[in-house]
Amino acid sequence: MPDFAPTHVETGEAAVTSPCVSICTVDRGLGLCMGCLRTLQEIGQWRTMTDDDKRACVARCDERAKTMPRRGRDGLPLPETAV
Repeated sequence: MPDFAPTHVETGEAAVTSPCVSICTVDRGLGLCMGCLRTLQEIGQWRTMTDDDKRACVARCDERAKTMPRRGRDGLPLPETAV
């Protein structure tokens, strides 16, 4: 389930958005979610991470995505989306 983080009122800065794409299936061999490419630990800690930790997590997911495409529940690569 995607995490919907509120906007930070005190700074006006938008909170870091979860990389979840609602394809919540873990590849046990890799230990990664097939949709967002987060580890189970990263998924579990998301709600308690600082914004800096979340940005670092998203950066790791982006690095993982360079070497392995995100896949759907059927194991097939997801279509490329515009960022």
